[in-house]
Amino acid sequence: MRDLVVVGGGPAGLATATLACRAGLTVTVVDRHPEPPVDKACGEGLMPDGVEALERLGVAVADLGGAPFAGIRYVDGETVAEGRFPGRPGLGVRRTRLHALLVERAAAAGAELRWGTAVTGLGRRGESAGTFRKSADPFGGKVAGTSETARSTGDFFVVETADGALPARWVVGADGLLSRLRGWAGLAGRPARQRRFGVRRHLRVAQGEVPDKVEVWWGDGCEAYVTPVAGDEIGVAVLWQDRAGEAAGFDRLLARLPRLAGRLQGRPAASRDRGAGPLAQRVRRAFAGNLALVGDAAGYVDAITGEGLSLAFQQAEALVASLVAEGGAGDLERYEYARRRLARLPDTTTRLLLFVERHRALRRRAIRALAADPALFSRLLALHVRDLPLASFGWSGAARLAWRLAAA
Repeated sequence: MRDLVVVGGGPAGLATATLACRAGLTVTVVDRHPEPPVDKACGEGLMPDGVEALERLGVAVADLGGAPFAGIRYVDGETVAEGRFPGRPGLGVRRTRLHALLVERAAAAGAELRWGTAVTGLGRRGESAGTFRKSADPFGGKVAGTSETARSTGDFFVVETADGALPARWVVGADGLLSRLRGWAGLAGRPARQRRFGVRRHLRVAQGEVPDKVEVWWGDGCEAYVTPVAGDEIGVAVLWQDRAGEAAGFDRLLARLPRLAGRLQGRPAASRDRGAGPLAQRVRRAFAGNLALVGDAAGYVDAITGEGLSLAFQQAEALVASLVAEGGAGDLERYEYARRRLARLPDTTTRLLLFVERHRALRRRAIRALAADPALFSRLLALHVRDLPLASFGWSGAARLAWRLAAA
């Protein structure tokens, strides 16, 4: 029996597979897409800590290509605030290029990659009794109490595919934002009240038009993220708040930001539009029995801070460390603790920004405050990418921020 079956061959699943193989585990990755690389709606900006995590996976920045960015630029009306990363830059890179290199790393590490393999459900087998019984229907229905039973009896989950079951010591759900494994294992939390969606398009631009920072253009009810991904190409992702299912395509959303729309007018598209959502996905916890969730499947708040990929790679490292803990016996409680610790700061930052985004007057005041104090903005970015410990920001930093907000 193999050690690990990873459901989902995206960045989180491939990072987990690569690290697990390096730790001496036998790994099979299954994914429904017929072949890589697989594109997805994504902001495509890797924060500096995400670039470092990629390098630990053996992916060289030079191989990624893409375009570096030195920080973040907020634009709200006539107000522009800029903050710089304190150390190395971030990197904008096309999702397809990133995915292709992660596939290469996983294959080189020894993972078995099964593309075009659809997972149809989860089974649950009691090791002591040797029995096998269905734990969920193949259409994603939640089974109440499944995870509690699995934890208390020692039962373990088995991945079912159209080609048969794939028993393994451990199962990893890395099947993305709308994870079916999360529902099948009974780990999904309550649906979020706020429904946000995103859509992305690539545009060809002149080389002098590629920004040196990721730009966030703020509007009422939506914001756009402009990320450099090549010397002559940008990715533009628009996030918006769904109100009663209103129709909102890329061009219609961009029209809410007339200055940006005017700047991009006439620039040819370099990809077809891709959308995602609803973005907020809650989990009760990220493991049950022998199954663990990683990446977007393990819960997601919003894309507003751009930390999704960085957090996925860090979760993969924590998960594999937990699987080989206790002399190889594994400890998913340890993973859950690490996952919550890793998510604490980015989730808090994301919720604060979402609150600000929904309140126009507060948003404009906050951006004026950051525009007036670029050094403060840079310090906040350093906290965000883990280059500066929270304790070092201290009361003085909080007081400085409060004073700037009051004066803005």
